Amino acid sequence: MSGAEAAVRHVKTHFGYTFQNPDTLTLALTHRSAAKQHNERLEFLGDAVLGMVTAQWLYEHFPKSPEGKLTRMRSSLVKGDTLAAIAKQISLGDFILLGPGEMKSGGHRRASILADAVEAIFGAIYMEAGFETCQEVILSVLAPRMKKLDPDEHPKDNKTRLQEFLQARKQPLPEYEVLAIHGQDHNQTFVVECRVVGLKQPIEGRGVSRRKAEQEAAQLAFTHLQSELSA
Repeated sequence: MSGAEAAVRHVKTHFGYTFQNPDTLTLALTHRSAAKQHNERLEFLGDAVLGMVTAQWLYEHFPKSPEGKLTRMRSSLVKGDTLAAIAKQISLGDFILLGPGEMKSGGHRRASILADAVEAIFGAIYMEAGFETCQEVILSVLAPRMKKLDPDEHPKDNKTRLQEFLQARKQPLPEYEVLAIHGQDHNQTFVVECRVVGLKQPIEGRGVSRRKAEQEAAQLAFTHLQSELSA
């Protein structure tokens, strides 16, 4: 079985959709480090469809909730952490095509790359099968998380969670520093370092903006701290 065929089967199992054209899925799983033709355009499209589907579902299922609460709930469903967690649960990283540098640095485990691949798959399904089919797939994938939604809950972002975790233990606050900015102005990747007392070495995060890179670094630092405490 070829890599493309294995990817099609894997997506069918976990997304409930069979790609008619394996090349479309291959493109959705191709990171920009691997080829000139990559998944960023499909990611852009998938992000838009995902936002529309979740917004409509929330509007229909929470008729008494004001705009602010609907926005918070939508954010919890479509944020990178949620999509990356979905990708990790199904080992999607095993099928993402990466360049040598990204592969060496563990890109198949990087939250931003995993989240982008999920959005790109949604975009690819939309292009191949249309809105209604893509809507069914998205609602199916997000169903377990949608059942747990609470309009009165106030989710915290990764930087806030890390800060409160450290404050509760009377530890210094984390420090963030931009290490590098790669790419052209319209297509940049930020590399941010997060230094936390209690970790043996700084943690790096990457993202298309400084804010997203800091959020990823904070999430990774928080995970490392929890692992060390439970060890």
